[in-house]
Amino acid sequence: MLFDTHAHLNAEQYNDDLSEVIARALQAGVEQMTIVGFDRPTIEKAMELIEVYDFMVASVGWHPVDAIEMRDADLQWIEELSAHPKVRAIGEIGLDYYWDKSPKDIQQEVFRRQIRLAKKVKLPIIIHNRDATSDIIGILKEEEASEVGGIMHCFSGSVETARECLDMNFYISLGGPVTFKNAKKPKEVAKEVPLDRLLIETDCPYLTPHPYRGKRNEPAYVKLVAEQIAELKGLTLDEVAAATTENAKRLFAIN
Repeated sequence: MLFDTHAHLNAEQYNDDLSEVIARALQAGVEQMTIVGFDRPTIEKAMELIEVYDFMVASVGWHPVDAIEMRDADLQWIEELSAHPKVRAIGEIGLDYYWDKSPKDIQQEVFRRQIRLAKKVKLPIIIHNRDATSDIIGILKEEEASEVGGIMHCFSGSVETARECLDMNFYISLGGPVTFKNAKKPKEVAKEVPLDRLLIETDCPYLTPHPYRGKRNEPAYVKLVAEQIAELKGLTLDEVAAATTENAKRLFAIN
């Protein structure tokens, strides 16, 4: 059984056929999924979904791209939602230096505030990192984020960076890019990171794995990620599925 640890079924791309997408996921062996909210509309939709589907949990946080728009009331709201029994993480949070909608100093302050919130409510964090690795690592260390740990979502860094994250109590999550022919780093990471510290995800509707690259992603395709990791590690699909599902349930405290 598979666990998609990062899905955006709360995105408008699924407005017309959500039930069919979910049916295909279940048929592919996806036993559980984490719906990630990152602003007001997506958090609200994530909370709606977890009330309807028993195999979904949620993560709630404020995306770094929109950090400039976050108000104190938003952070308070996220804290209130974190008390819900099916909210299992704070995120996705982090830094994104690719898009320059939010100034770096504001992103960093919003990131720090949400790490502190996660420590207060004792939930793991889901990290978004784009072109900001050194600052992410520095802030995680300064804020002692290892206390709650979490997920390096859709990890694209080096094996050395992965080891640094493992040392801080983080799991390494791989998605569609590990299946791309020329994606050297994710393949190296998949080989090197211990199986008991790996997670799988789709980040759907984005980062669709081969051979569907360029089309809308969906949770059923997390099986393709697991198959690629199994091949790289010389394991069976069942071994990777079982281990990554167990890892996710441990992190999210799901019995």
